[in-house]
Amino acid sequence: MVKRVAVIGAGGWGTALGIVAARAGREVRLWSRNVSVVEDINEKRANSAYLKGHVIPGGVTATTEAGTALKGAEMVVLAAPSHATRAVLEGMRGLFETGAVFVSATKGVEVETGKRISEVVAEVLGDGAAERFACLSGPSFAQEVAAGQPTAVSVASRDESLARLVQRALSAQSFRVYTNPDVVGTELGGASKNVMALAAGMIAGLGLGTNTVSALVTRGLAEMTRLALAEGGRLETLMGLAGLGDLVLTCTGGLSRNRFVGQELGRGRTLEEVLAGMHEVAEGVRTTRAVRLLAARRGVEMPITEEVHAVLYDGKSARAAVESLISRPLREEFEGKESRQ
Repeated sequence: MVKRVAVIGAGGWGTALGIVAARAGREVRLWSRNVSVVEDINEKRANSAYLKGHVIPGGVTATTEAGTALKGAEMVVLAAPSHATRAVLEGMRGLFETGAVFVSATKGVEVETGKRISEVVAEVLGDGAAERFACLSGPSFAQEVAAGQPTAVSVASRDESLARLVQRALSAQSFRVYTNPDVVGTELGGASKNVMALAAGMIAGLGLGTNTVSALVTRGLAEMTRLALAEGGRLETLMGLAGLGDLVLTCTGGLSRNRFVGQELGRGRTLEEVLAGMHEVAEGVRTTRAVRLLAARRGVEMPITEEVHAVLYDGKSARAAVESLISRPLREEFEGKESRQ
């Protein structure tokens, strides 16, 4: 039975998960480097910087001290951006309780290495921590989760009993957690869908319609599936909450930060201009580089990812990227490995 949960990262998603855990009856400690965020949570029961308009339950306290956050925590939720996760874990090494369960809520891949968060945890904290690792993913905007709107997500672990432990610890009211055994597919689905959300945003910014968005979502799912299968993930995972479910949400939902970035690029703004005006991280911007790296290593064809990368980093226009995709050689719809599973 999990009594105390530490959430590492008090951005919108980390705060929303802290609220969920408190609703489920857990004692929650949110860790953040940001003193003003910590004071806002503790004194005003709000996170006006990252999750406006939601009251934070009394069962949630915030701190800038990692030792305070982690003391007595049987479960540690990792909700820092993927590019910061390794450094955060290294800084906290030695502070985690023996036997603590690690739950990644980070939907990204380390850019420099192409490693998933499970692999980063194993490298920094060792095999014991890796054996107690789970990944939480699925269609879940922080604002809607905090508002108590019905939400379904998936928690993946190679250890079924551990997955069920996390399921019980976080399922509360309208937040429903399913379990699955596929950590690889769950992690890659959550990361690669952000790349597709950037592409969907570009389509919207160009003023193109729902035909185009639907095609993008469908072919984007094919790319995500090819990559996940090549890395050892399962087809059914990509057809579920951590794949298709999250993909639809981020490609069509107005609260998607990645879709917003793509939309502004489609309207002709530069990446630097867009990011300068944003308060939170759009994981897809960095993750595009990591996904492209993984695809190259495995020899996986990912044309949408290639075009998104070209827009982000090579100065290609969104319109030219769409034209490149449309003018690709004609082919069968179900070519490749994913059609044979």
